[in-house]
Amino acid sequence: MPKTSARLLALLSLLQARRDWPGALLAERLQVSPRTVRRDIDRLRELGYPIAAVKGPDGGYRLQAGTELPPLLFDDEQAVALAVALRLATTTGAGIEEAAARALTTVRQVMPARLRRRIDTLHVTAVEPPGAGPQADSGVLMTLGAAVHARQVLRFGYAPEEEQAPPRRAEPHHLLTWGGRWYLVAWDLDRADWRIFRADRITPRTPAGPRFTPRELPGGDVAAYVTGVFRGSRGSADWPCRGEVILDLPAATVSAYTRDAVVEPLTPGRCRLVLGSWSWTGLAAAIGRFDAAIEVVGPAELKDAFARLACRYADAATA
Repeated sequence: MPKTSARLLALLSLLQARRDWPGALLAERLQVSPRTVRRDIDRLRELGYPIAAVKGPDGGYRLQAGTELPPLLFDDEQAVALAVALRLATTTGAGIEEAAARALTTVRQVMPARLRRRIDTLHVTAVEPPGAGPQADSGVLMTLGAAVHARQVLRFGYAPEEEQAPPRRAEPHHLLTWGGRWYLVAWDLDRADWRIFRADRITPRTPAGPRFTPRELPGGDVAAYVTGVFRGSRGSADWPCRGEVILDLPAATVSAYTRDAVVEPLTPGRCRLVLGSWSWTGLAAAIGRFDAAIEVVGPAELKDAFARLACRYADAATA
């Protein structure tokens, strides 16, 4: 039989894994008697965990949400996962960097030495991309998340609009991150259309508006919709411009420098490349960076874009 402390930890992990647990099943999983399970349940209650008894033919237990945060018990893997999550939280741009760092210090202090050594080897350096703007405020993120959850119309000011401008009104649907920024996907009531708002530009106003019935997002998938908007192809996750060429380069070389392209080897030194971009000129320029002979398969718009770039580059070379 495992020691009491280890058994309590295992029991708590089981209670967190599903809603209801028959007492007999808990005893079987822990390899103890039903009487021992009852005693361990009482010990967890004394520690502050709200565990309710479930009536029924088998009887059982349920871990309920408490009003106070009781002492927490973690196994080794959970403790390391929590420490790693807190370490990474300092790089999310959610405005919780300082709080996450303090929480990590608190968790680390109560860890056994073997776990402290493991997490101390993980060092994460947050590198701001060029032109990165201000971070979203954690209080604003909590307000936006609450409005999404409650399905309540959000009233807010939106920079850089004038302060005296009337507040925007929107039905918030999704709070998400993209490229290190936080965004709100919402139905703009004043413009009767879908919009993506930057969270760091939002200033919530009170009182909030009424509750609403969520509309269906175009395409039904938030990831595909947002990807399409940022790629300039609203309503579709695909690029608005996509072309096909043959490059005098090995497929392995081309694949190393593309993300969502299709690369197919033709010969050891040639490959077929299908790539997308936000414009035909941008697509031609992206293909030209491979510094290899190019054969355009199609479409005609891509050939025209190469011709425009050729003239532009020739003018630049002779200027």
